[in-house]
Amino acid sequence: MKFVLLHGPTWDPGEACAALDAEQIVRKSITALSPGAIDERATVLLLDETLRRLLGPSGVRAAADAGASVVALGAPGEPDLPADLPGGEVISAFLRHPAGPRQLLTALKAGYREAAMRSEAVRQRAELAARSKEIAELTRIGIALSTERNYDVLLDLILTQSRQITQSDGGSLYLVEGRDTPNPKLRFKLIQSDTLQGVGFVEFTMPLDHASQAGYVCSTGEPLVIDDVYFLAPDVEYSFNRSVDERNRYRSKSMLTVPMKNHRDEVIGALQLINRKRDPNVKLTSPELVAEQVIPYSRRTVEIVSALAGQAAVSIENSLLYESIERLFEGFVNAAVHAIEQRDPTTFGHSGRVATMTVGLAEVVDRSGDGPYRHVNFSRQQIKEIRYAGLLHDFGKVGVREQVLVKAKKLYPPDLSLIRSRYAFIKRSAEAEYHRRRADYLAERGRAGYDEFLAQLDAAHRKEMEGLESFLKTVLTANEPSLLPEGSFEELLGLAERTFADVEGHEQHLLSDDEVRYLTIRKGSLDEAERLEIESHVTHTYRFLLQIPWTKELSQIPLIAYGHHEQLNGSGYPRKVGAPDIPIQTRMMTVSDIFDALTAADRPYKRAVPLQRAIDIMAAEVKDGMLDAELFRLFVDGKVFEKLAG
Repeated sequence: MKFVLLHGPTWDPGEACAALDAEQIVRKSITALSPGAIDERATVLLLDETLRRLLGPSGVRAAADAGASVVALGAPGEPDLPADLPGGEVISAFLRHPAGPRQLLTALKAGYREAAMRSEAVRQRAELAARSKEIAELTRIGIALSTERNYDVLLDLILTQSRQITQSDGGSLYLVEGRDTPNPKLRFKLIQSDTLQGVGFVEFTMPLDHASQAGYVCSTGEPLVIDDVYFLAPDVEYSFNRSVDERNRYRSKSMLTVPMKNHRDEVIGALQLINRKRDPNVKLTSPELVAEQVIPYSRRTVEIVSALAGQAAVSIENSLLYESIERLFEGFVNAAVHAIEQRDPTTFGHSGRVATMTVGLAEVVDRSGDGPYRHVNFSRQQIKEIRYAGLLHDFGKVGVREQVLVKAKKLYPPDLSLIRSRYAFIKRSAEAEYHRRRADYLAERGRAGYDEFLAQLDAAHRKEMEGLESFLKTVLTANEPSLLPEGSFEELLGLAERTFADVEGHEQHLLSDDEVRYLTIRKGSLDEAERLEIESHVTHTYRFLLQIPWTKELSQIPLIAYGHHEQLNGSGYPRKVGAPDIPIQTRMMTVSDIFDALTAADRPYKRAVPLQRAIDIMAAEVKDGMLDAELFRLFVDGKVFEKLAG
């Protein structure tokens, strides 16, 4: 029957019954408008007095909105359309009481013509709504794909979203490998299934040819739609392997395979969807459910999945490009660290250790449930930012003179060598003078009184040699970098006033002014100018890092690295800023940097400080307002330094 007539329970067609049957009009008595009562067939709602009361104005409007036309029957005494019924935009016709068979049939025919138009309008609205929903869903999926940078997560997301939008029970994803080689391969990369969850899967490659459906699609670049993979046409090149179905007691039926093409229209892989379901929540655990639930993939579905596959291909290539850029940048960072360590071998491994401990401290901060940083949480990108800042925090050392950078003693090696040569010259001169005086005495006086003279000469010579040895020992002691108290250089300054005759007989001081200046450095091995040059590495680092076009996620690296020698009380360098201007990432790096500087065993100018002694020194700096007390506590309690052992 092409036509449906919905009427109330009390209506009797009477003489019109035969005419209705002749026009193939099926009659249905209703008391309420149930879902599905109005379908794709032309439908008229015959509204008598009883059905008016049962449906009410809202029910009548709902019938019209669903695509039915409404023919109202007047009650006895009603000369025109009652006021309690909707207007002409809903009511197609009104028949006064009594209405004869001919009037009724004429009104119904007009109603069916209108119902056909209303049904088409409803269908078009539904299709438009479906298209709008599809576009919104594709947009949502596109955004999700474009923002996901993890390659494996992205592939899983592509397949998941493809299955959801098509209500597919399962699916697979294939990627083309070696596109530019003579023998490209197809990698079976991923599989999903609502019904066969937990089925073991191992990646493998297969030839890129027409033997498999995925290979056929990747080779031809055209989608493939199959209503039942168990019944392929005999002349097709591809086949279907039933082994997975047989092992898992599954039945694959409808299948859609579409190529994934990048922006250059190159096929990079294929999406394969299996068993499109009427109800997405049903698991296909029996052949009966497969027969009942599985439907073919429609033309519209092919269009949607093809559009999604295009988005997926671009996202995959973007993800691979992003990973490639990350590997490139990681290589650059490693090369930069290597360059630093080549310039300053004495701190080999320092940058890596600082980066490791700073990341470890950030992870401890993330887990802290109390204290001032309990609400601080670092994202994956922020952790990466912290790591890079740690690795590059000393890169500015490339701008520091190498001789200053690796200066382990107060004197540069050539300067100490000159003093040793001077000492050797004076010693040889003293010995020559000793032997000359002996020879002159014997020549002038003979053996008379010689023994007494020699005893006096030997005593004076020994005293002079002891003085020279003391001079060299004092220089060597003063040359060691250390923290010396006031008055420790009196002996050295006294020696500096002594003189000797050079090879030409000119009087010279044992130590030059520059040598005295270096040897009287009270802290470390650097004088003020050298210390400032070393400190300039922070500014060099900052200026260098500013030249790199960082992504938004890594934009804070220059600032984080810039402040790693600043102190909370403003006594650090180079800007001497205080706590408010030092980010937490920098404060963490400072803790790690100081700890490594104290405990590192690769510094030639100092011995490694034992763990507990290092902690005590840093605790004193916390007390003096130099280091962040809470971060230092988390560093110690969290045993962040054990990260280095791992």
